[in-house]
Amino acid sequence: MMLEPTRPAGTDAALLLARLLAGLLFLIFGVIKVSGFSATVAGMAAGGVPLPMLAAIIAILVELPLAILLMLGFATRPLALVFAVYTVATAVLGHPYWAVPADQWLNMLTHFYKNLAIAGGFLALYVAGPGRFSLDARRG
Repeated sequence: MMLEPTRPAGTDAALLLARLLAGLLFLIFGVIKVSGFSATVAGMAAGGVPLPMLAAIIAILVELPLAILLMLGFATRPLALVFAVYTVATAVLGHPYWAVPADQWLNMLTHFYKNLAIAGGFLALYVAGPGRFSLDARRG
């Protein structure tokens, strides 16, 4: 006999909160990147990010409009995959703990693995879906 899986109470609220919190992180840093675009490009160049101008534009396009769509629960599953890949790429390009001076090592290590954990959260959101409180649910 196969039992139907049940969803814990509060699942839809938890998925909404997960989308809002994850999106908020990227929204805040997207606004910072736009408002200090020159500094963003300069920081990426100083960090050795290839094509820093293009990288900054891509970062802003992911972090602002896509974060808002994720928070609204629109195209949640594909966006969760985009954010998972983006977050891993950001870890590798932006937090290379293996290639920094000793005084920066712990900070970069922390951010690198924090990004991997965030990517894991996005993969869980991909599997779980957006929940009932989303534009995806309203669209069917």
